[in-house]
Amino acid sequence: MKVVVPVEAKSLDAPICPSFGRTPIFALIDTDSGTHKFLDNEAVTSHGGAGIKAAQMIVDSEAAAIVTCRCGENAAQVLNAAGVKMYKALNGSVNENIAAFINGKLPLLTDIHPGFHNHGGGNK
Repeated sequence: MKVVVPVEAKSLDAPICPSFGRTPIFALIDTDSGTHKFLDNEAVTSHGGAGIKAAQMIVDSEAAAIVTCRCGENAAQVLNAAGVKMYKALNGSVNENIAAFINGKLPLLTDIHPGFHNHGGGNK
């Protein structure tokens, strides 16, 4: 299964990035083969809609799941429509989170926030 994790650096020992849409990098891990690659997040510099653009990138990568700290409602709609499952990340590295995912220790992400419109500049 292909799983995506937002990450701060191109290392499986790097911590999970707390931001989904504005993470600099996504780690794409194939849990069946044990292989991985890193995808630069082109949405990181977007003036708006970063979460939606990042979510579409995840869908295009053919990932079946994402492990993330949080997700905005617009990005969640894109992921849900494509059947991508969202799991709540633990504090720790990509490797630690993937191990927890494989062992069934990560809960589904159910706390979807309204999004950080205008780069987190408050309410509309």
